[in-house]
Amino acid sequence: MHNDIFSIGSITIHGYGLMIAIGFMVALLVGTYRAKKKGLDPEVVSSIAMLAIVCGFLGAKLLYVIVEFDDFLKSPMDVIGSEGFVVYGGIIAGALSAIIYCRIKKISFMSYFDLMMPSVAIAQGFGRIGCFLAGCCYGMETQSMLGVIFPEGSLAPAGIKLLPTQLFSSAGDFLIAGILIWFSRKSKCKGDTGALYLLLYGIGRFAIEFLRNDERGIVGMLSTSQFISIFFVIGALILFLINHRNNKMNTTLDA
Repeated sequence: MHNDIFSIGSITIHGYGLMIAIGFMVALLVGTYRAKKKGLDPEVVSSIAMLAIVCGFLGAKLLYVIVEFDDFLKSPMDVIGSEGFVVYGGIIAGALSAIIYCRIKKISFMSYFDLMMPSVAIAQGFGRIGCFLAGCCYGMETQSMLGVIFPEGSLAPAGIKLLPTQLFSSAGDFLIAGILIWFSRKSKCKGDTGALYLLLYGIGRFAIEFLRNDERGIVGMLSTSQFISIFFVIGALILFLINHRNNKMNTTLDA
């Protein structure tokens, strides 16, 4: 809505970047706190978080370039230097970097996968607030009382009421984080908390895309993110099955 928060000389603090920074710090604090409670290494959490934020940034930009490939061919630097990112690219790249890190360090990826996915959802919740401040990822035109009018200079069309899909997404992300933290206390099966994140985020992202009205690429009749969401949901269901099969095998061996 108002992306320029304040300026100090020639330096301007933008709402989008500020929310990303706040989200990262809160996510890291929650992750390290929960690591101590669960007997995991907080330093590993910090290392994975730093690696994931860098690789996630690159992955989100790379997927944006792929989605906007026609524009990239016309003017590469305009696309690379723009504020455009695709969240799914960041999630995938961040997860892959974490897997590689855990393999190198010979530690259990699934343990930290379960631990950190609530923090990922928290970071995403703050990030979507940043989207709202910048005006990106905006929703369809509406006449309902939920509509928001963005000002001139915003990335969203100015002067018309739009659904604040950024805030809907933010609320959904924070809700997912709460569900995951609650679920992690009940679950006895390693990997299930991470799988539940994939399932809930995939379903939520698929649904919210119907309300969005920004340019974000298409695959057939679906948006790029809806197409990827299908694989997230399928992957989550497969992961649940694998987790429970492994848990059953381990229980049998211990008997």
